[in-house]
Amino acid sequence: MSHPFFISLRYQQVKQKNPLVSLISAFSLIGIALGVAVLILGLSAMNGFERELNNRILAVVPHAEIFTLAEKGGISVIEQRQNLTALLQQNPQIVASSPFVSFSALIENGTKLKVVQIKGVAKKAQDKVSQLGQYVLEQNWQKFDQQGGLILGNGIAKELGVKVGDVVTLLISKNQSNASNNKFEQPERYSIYVTGILRLDGQLDHSYALMPLKQAQQLLGYNSQQINGIEIKVQDPFKISSMRYAELQDYPQRLAVQNWSDKFGYMYRDIQLIRAVMYISMILVISVACFNVVSTLIMAVKDKQSDIAVLRTLGANNGFVRQIFIFYGLLVGMKGCIIGTILGIVLSLNLTALIQALESIIGKKLLSDGVYFVDFLPSELHWQDVLLVLLATLMLSLLASLYPANRAAKLQPAQVLSNY
Repeated sequence: MSHPFFISLRYQQVKQKNPLVSLISAFSLIGIALGVAVLILGLSAMNGFERELNNRILAVVPHAEIFTLAEKGGISVIEQRQNLTALLQQNPQIVASSPFVSFSALIENGTKLKVVQIKGVAKKAQDKVSQLGQYVLEQNWQKFDQQGGLILGNGIAKELGVKVGDVVTLLISKNQSNASNNKFEQPERYSIYVTGILRLDGQLDHSYALMPLKQAQQLLGYNSQQINGIEIKVQDPFKISSMRYAELQDYPQRLAVQNWSDKFGYMYRDIQLIRAVMYISMILVISVACFNVVSTLIMAVKDKQSDIAVLRTLGANNGFVRQIFIFYGLLVGMKGCIIGTILGIVLSLNLTALIQALESIIGKKLLSDGVYFVDFLPSELHWQDVLLVLLATLMLSLLASLYPANRAAKLQPAQVLSNY
């Protein structure tokens, strides 16, 4: 019992003379524990969103698309795709490329209609630039080039009420206008099988419709060399905005580039912003709880002033008394940290399952796949986040303990003992 730590530990274990000290100490501990648990849970959720964004966005969407612009705007036709592909291969930052044909069409199934953007792709080349095929159900991607047909996003298929094997009608406008009466020609109708369903469990399920490249070229009247653009995969997608395409400067057609950050970069920025705001707000919550330790310690000093006076008469100096109450405050913060950390880790590791159970009870999705890029709440625990939260909380507990500890060190034993 000669060390200040053991004396502070004993002070916490014995019954306080004033029950209000125990009550305030308990509230401080609960506040710290809840703040730590919520902060770990929130950071884990942000880590989960970032992981899903990497797995479902950057692994699926092309890092960039290169296409040519028509004179009056819109996307034009690249006449010699092999020439453009050969030029792109000269860029050391480009890993792979895949040609595509893109067009808008109206899909009809009975009385249900939906306008979709259909992309014609070549399976072998597409596998080199994205992992899109891994999300096509029932291994239908392996037979994509041979059986042809249409692969629909799961959200589109649900809206149209179709499944694999159903026949839908494709209405394609040729966009040829008559100068005299300003009327467009009737769209051409094609019956086509649905040969696959693409399921990403998110917003992309409502935007993807795929068709073999050759079949798309035939529907639009293109020859084998005509495409609308080329998708590329680069070594570092986070540096794609600074990429330069010097080898394309003398290309005979006017080219444009659209990278993944133009479409989905806002998601990364939102996640980082929410992470920063959450960390600041939760640290403030923990700070409030930690500074309740000030009240606890001031009342503890008042409660133990006779013990302090006895220690001083036995030879304890100011530093010894100060350390007792610094350890006292740290122990309160440490208990809250341990309880909050255990609670936060357990909830973080089971967050997705808990939210899914809640959704099944209330019968409603908390995250809609038509709005968010995933329709579930992901979670990924990073131990460095846990360590950072622990250190921040202990530091705040230490700061909150300094003032009451200094007050305890300044107590005059003669004045205290004279009151007894």
